[in-house]
Amino acid sequence: MTIRHLFVVLTLISITNIIYAQGRDDGSFYSRYGVGELVSFASSQAQALGGASAGLFSYNYMNFSNPGTWSRQTLVRVAIGAQFHRLEALDAVGRSEQFTRGNFNAIQIGVPLIAGKLGMGVSYEPFSRIHYQVSTNNSVSVSPREGEFAYRVNHEGSGGLHQARIGLGFKLTSWASIGATADILFGIIEEGRRTTFERLDLLETNLVNTTRLFGVSSTAGVTLSFDSEEYEFVTTLTATLPTSLDGTRNLTLGESLNVDTLETSTDGTLELPTKLLGGVAFSYQNRWLISTEVRYEPWSSASTTVPLNAFNSTYLRDRVRYSMGVEFIPAGASLQSSYLSRTAYRLGFYRDRLYVSPVPGRDVVVTAITGGLGLPTLFFGTRVDLSFEIGTRGSTNYNLIRDRFIGVSATLNIGERWFVKRRLG
Repeated sequence: MTIRHLFVVLTLISITNIIYAQGRDDGSFYSRYGVGELVSFASSQAQALGGASAGLFSYNYMNFSNPGTWSRQTLVRVAIGAQFHRLEALDAVGRSEQFTRGNFNAIQIGVPLIAGKLGMGVSYEPFSRIHYQVSTNNSVSVSPREGEFAYRVNHEGSGGLHQARIGLGFKLTSWASIGATADILFGIIEEGRRTTFERLDLLETNLVNTTRLFGVSSTAGVTLSFDSEEYEFVTTLTATLPTSLDGTRNLTLGESLNVDTLETSTDGTLELPTKLLGGVAFSYQNRWLISTEVRYEPWSSASTTVPLNAFNSTYLRDRVRYSMGVEFIPAGASLQSSYLSRTAYRLGFYRDRLYVSPVPGRDVVVTAITGGLGLPTLFFGTRVDLSFEIGTRGSTNYNLIRDRFIGVSATLNIGERWFVKRRLG
């Protein structure tokens, strides 16, 4: 990697960290429940294809949803990106709020230990996000002489879980590859109740529960590929083991921004379920790519001894997500064609039944359309990917909230040859 590329990566890391810090409380009401809004980022290519990543087996992108695809590497790859979301939340009586936030997608690194045979992947990415603020206005009467005065209770949450991953992908035969990773999950969840008063002689109070979580898991994947000179058919299956997170919870109370611990820490565990991911992909003449995926996570079996909103069998649901996408590159693998012919054009769709619902027995569903462009650059192996998604989350039935969201993202994918001795001719 050149100094120029290294400078770009470090700059993007600093920018995306600032973006994440500024937007942490401006998000979906549904992130209030469980461990927050689940996030996954397999690659910038998959993001524009509706997230249908399981069967993406490529020389040009690392697929971090399935380590079984990591064997097909010839270049050292570094990917980092950011995304922006605009959300409009509408309740059952027609009141609406609008939010804008930014986040970083992931930092992903792939290294071909043996080109086309053995590859290593390392990533750091969000696992879940909590970013909400819900306010209610009330009044209280102190005495007949003073009458009533108004106050507001703000329920606020921020934080979430992050995932650090390292693993290997190995090519067993010309048509079969396997892979496995070690995954570390960690993070801080802050849930607060801040009360502000109309009267200036009363101080704002702030009650905050802080939960720290940490655990280790593992993911394994297998990839089968059948190809000819014109086409390739790929089918894959990935499984993540159940994960036990150790948790420590603290309760604090203070005035304004100052908080003091009220009690000693309490410990507990959070049990996350198995995750199963399967998919198929079909490519034709290096021009057309069709990818499909099904994700299943039995969250109804999850449990916790750490108090979290709606994290029990009454509210937890089995998560099922369907996604598919299409990619078209007019020039195929040609490097001499025009710029627009070498650009990748992508379109996708997904439907996601969330793992937790505020109303027992009622599903909260996300549906969205995605798309984007894969833009070639002057540097071989390096692309800039732009993507978007437009969708809805939930509904206004049963006093719930309906979210309408628009998201855009940009990811820099750097690919270069390392460890190659230069020869003088």
